[in-house]
Amino acid sequence: MFLISLFISTLIVMSSTTWLGVWLGLEINLLAMIPLMENSNNMLKTEASVKYFTTQVVASSLILLSIMMMTKTYSLTSSLIIMTAIFIKMGAAPFHFWFPSVMEGLSWNNAFIMMTWQKLAPMSIISLINPNIMMMIMIIILSMMVSGIMGINQTSLRKIMAFSSINHIGWMLAATMSSSSMWMFYFLIYMMINANLVWMFNTYKIFQFKQLMIKMDSHLKLFLILNFMSIAGIPPFLGFLPKWMVIQAMSEMYMYLMYIMSVMTLIPVFFYIRMAFTGLMIIQDNLKKESYFMKWTIACSNIMSIMGLFTMTLWFNMN
Repeated sequence: MFLISLFISTLIVMSSTTWLGVWLGLEINLLAMIPLMENSNNMLKTEASVKYFTTQVVASSLILLSIMMMTKTYSLTSSLIIMTAIFIKMGAAPFHFWFPSVMEGLSWNNAFIMMTWQKLAPMSIISLINPNIMMMIMIIILSMMVSGIMGINQTSLRKIMAFSSINHIGWMLAATMSSSSMWMFYFLIYMMINANLVWMFNTYKIFQFKQLMIKMDSHLKLFLILNFMSIAGIPPFLGFLPKWMVIQAMSEMYMYLMYIMSVMTLIPVFFYIRMAFTGLMIIQDNLKKESYFMKWTIACSNIMSIMGLFTMTLWFNMN
């Protein structure tokens, strides 16, 4: 029921023609997400839900304030306030303070929702309004820089994935500056790669960096490494394609920003590679016995991440 409410609330936000409808959709989304987070007596989950609720209420209050200001006259101040509220809701830097700690208290299933679906409504709002370009550029640079620096020394996989999500927010915001549809293409590919990683983490109950390569056989370790390479945007994997499309679009309008983004993306690539190759140095193999069906299902789901760039390139060349 709450998942259905989550889905419907996002559709309300994306289809609304008034700011009041947008605010209503965001509030329904919040009320649907809290029960999903609070599904056990775990104190970490309770703390995460309280932090999430408090942060989202502050952002919703800012949206209401900007709506009241816009009823009189549309000004730069009201535009900046509503953009700030949207960035708080999606967890973009420097408004990311709540996101890693909330992610740490979630199950992998809820973490996946937080990293993907919960970004959809705020991103659609940003793509539909006329955002302040200087503020957008500042948020993009800060999101990529902060996520890279803060993610290097993390040992919790959920926090690493949280900072990874913040980094990809920067890329998706850059995509909205180029095309209203490009960010959706980026989002779909990011969600698909993220789903593969979260599925493996959830199946083998992996939460810490030291557990990363101990609970899988060699074939699944290889798939995990290749997925890390894909989400890092390293060619020839699927994750490289949306980044390459954003870079091409940015080079036509914002060349300096494209250079900064290209350099900044090297920092998260480092911790992706560190995670990927840690398993090569681990001798102990505490293999969790899984059915062949589960292993082959996971393997098949990873084929698109591994061969996706070749498939997409062929498809684009045929059209």
